[in-house]
Amino acid sequence: MLQSRCLAFCLFLFAFCIPRASGADWLHWRGPEQNGHSKETGLPAEFDPRQKEKGNVAWTQPFGGRSAPLVMDGRLYIIQGTGEGLGEAEQVVCFDEKTGKKLWEYRVSVYHTDIVSSRLGWTTLAADPATGHVYAHTTAGALLCLDKAGKLVWTRQLTEEFGRVTGYGGRIVSPVFDSGLVIVGMVNGSWGDQARGLNRFVAFDAKTGEVAWWATLSPDTLFGTYYSIPVVAVIGGQRLLLTGGADGSVHAIKVRTGEVVWSKQLAKGVINGSPVVSGNLVYFTHGEENPEGAPIGRVVCLDASQIDPATKEPKVVWDTFRRKYKANRNRELANRFGLASAALADGLLYVPDDTGELFCFRAKDGEMLWKSRYATEVRGAPLVADGKLYIFDVKGRMLIYKLNGEKAPDRDDTFEYKFPAKDGLPNETNCTPIAVNGRIYFTTRTDLYALADAGAKAGTGKYEPLPEETPFKEGAVAGVRLFPAEVAAKPGEKVTFKAVFFDANGREVKHDAKGEWSLPVPPLPKGATTPPPALQGTLADGVLALAPVPSQQGYVDFQAGNLKARARVRVVPQIPYAQNFDKLPPGAAPGGWVNVQGKYLAKKLDDGSLVLSKANTDARPPLARANGYITSPEATDYTIQADMQGTKVRDRLPDMGLVNCRYTLV
Repeated sequence: MLQSRCLAFCLFLFAFCIPRASGADWLHWRGPEQNGHSKETGLPAEFDPRQKEKGNVAWTQPFGGRSAPLVMDGRLYIIQGTGEGLGEAEQVVCFDEKTGKKLWEYRVSVYHTDIVSSRLGWTTLAADPATGHVYAHTTAGALLCLDKAGKLVWTRQLTEEFGRVTGYGGRIVSPVFDSGLVIVGMVNGSWGDQARGLNRFVAFDAKTGEVAWWATLSPDTLFGTYYSIPVVAVIGGQRLLLTGGADGSVHAIKVRTGEVVWSKQLAKGVINGSPVVSGNLVYFTHGEENPEGAPIGRVVCLDASQIDPATKEPKVVWDTFRRKYKANRNRELANRFGLASAALADGLLYVPDDTGELFCFRAKDGEMLWKSRYATEVRGAPLVADGKLYIFDVKGRMLIYKLNGEKAPDRDDTFEYKFPAKDGLPNETNCTPIAVNGRIYFTTRTDLYALADAGAKAGTGKYEPLPEETPFKEGAVAGVRLFPAEVAAKPGEKVTFKAVFFDANGREVKHDAKGEWSLPVPPLPKGATTPPPALQGTLADGVLALAPVPSQQGYVDFQAGNLKARARVRVVPQIPYAQNFDKLPPGAAPGGWVNVQGKYLAKKLDDGSLVLSKANTDARPPLARANGYITSPEATDYTIQADMQGTKVRDRLPDMGLVNCRYTLV
């Protein structure tokens, strides 16, 4: 199947780390400290859109959404679903933060997904304040880099290039920016060592879009798609990416290299909630079955500075699954804390459960201090700011709690506003509000709001920067990686790789070692009887000159002493292209194709014809309903033709189809 997109290839410049955003910006969906706590003051305790400014509403715009806005350098950005039918799309929209004036929009069509229309635009945006670039991950799999004027700088197609899959419920992961990298988690299956569908992270150079590293979280476990948004923290002198996973575990990954530092299983299902961090302590939540058995769900505090040398797991400080609560009749507290993320402020952890009950825990010891019923269905996370807690339910209500330290807030003194239905449909509220520059910003299904208390004096408290990393030592080499870590090349093309030596924190180190370059024979794929050949071409001093073979894939290896690195190379079939499978060994899949290995295999039928047969031994949707992608995403203006045959079972034929420029004929 053939798709369309444009790639850019440039030399890699390893970028510096940026400090946390100032109070004037809101670059991570949970704020400058990535914990759902804003240090703004003078924020409204109530509002009424019907009274506009007199009702504490600075401005509104008829642009709705599901995710938290982003604020950078006086501009506010959202991502939203828009349009219907063949015109259905997602778009990034930019506004003047002060006035609400729309400045520009960038639109991308929806394709390659079963996600329902009401759940489009559920990822949050990331940004680089040094360049003003904004990064978006669309439901269709486009990873976009847009400049301040809304012009496309670069794009990668995660579905067509890397076999990313989506979930029916909208479960895809938002990108994060750090250390000059745009990092995205996903469930994918492409080719070679990534043929099996697993939870992986990929980092792109933020300026060029080239692949810097890959990380596979678990080698054998996948429960489904997920949407935990990572946070960046410095713990024990290491700069880490902390995240929940689709494998039921939580992970710490080195930001600059993708090395997994530690993992700990907490669930027998995906972990959707984002972590929050305070010093060395990391808090995770989930709403799935626990590995120990019933009951379901938990809240856990881990000390990420104390790693067991035998298990490579962090120390558990407290765990609601394992402790007894008098308020819960001396039983464990294990609600489904699976859909909305927690917030951490002033030593208190606020956690909504899936049924709309808000729990408050003392962060240092896990003591449950109070709980309050506010909804029956929730998705958005709480925002704590100015002594108040702002939170949505799904069914069009916003609540503003007046917090009272460790004591339960007065429910009778809690402000509630019900957003009216529009177009005959409920005005859903799935967003997480943000507080920056004296205002509260959020979206409903239909509108974007800016709230401000005109009678209050707004101010901003001091945000704590990340701790210092372990000091850099020139020449202290801990490893090596190849850049780019993966390329999609044309037959006969030359590709240049660079060996990047790095220290224990992934920072580039000058090193004179020449090392040895090689083209290894790939391992035997599952279901195949003959291993695929090594890449056909020549390799010298990091320059790969590919043979003019139209369809192949393989690896480039580099070794300097005990240090080893590998890059992935896909030689993309070019148009015109024909494939009749007569040269494929039984059980093999065509080289250069994405998301076919292990799902399709060469097979000889009883009549002697050679075909590519769909594997039918696993009913899970990513295997049973797989799309394979043949050429590069920028291919256009072509015709695709194939003979298809299916076996009728209980008077029904299987789904079969072709995709041409992202249009599907089934």
